[in-house]
Amino acid sequence: MRLKHFTVAFGQQVFKAFGDESRVRILHLLWRNQEMCISDLEQVLDFTQTKTSRQLLYLKNAGLVSFRRLDNWIFYFLKEETADLVQQLLAFMERDPQLMHDQQIYKTLWSNRELAAYKLQNRRWTGTAPL
Repeated sequence: MRLKHFTVAFGQQVFKAFGDESRVRILHLLWRNQEMCISDLEQVLDFTQTKTSRQLLYLKNAGLVSFRRLDNWIFYFLKEETADLVQQLLAFMERDPQLMHDQQIYKTLWSNRELAAYKLQNRRWTGTAPL
């Protein structure tokens, strides 16, 4: 379901959400990477867990973000019905240096994570502790 029309109250919530740099940075990362957990957002944005959680709660209450739980992890993503609206607004800011920097940090962290996972997966047990 896509958002076709919305109320003034919902519009007010959307524009308040976009009125804060921290929330815009979070929305941009969620838009670019489909979904992210709080710990990834904390690392990329260099926010505390409290600040990240508070901003995500605001975005969730505004109706822009939802989440899914996987074991002990919670992954946040843009709600499908608001994704088009958020995408159109973020497209105007796509070349913002801060947003580009955030995405580059995420890509670096992701590639390092992939490398670490590959090393763990291909590690052979020798019975001795690593040096």
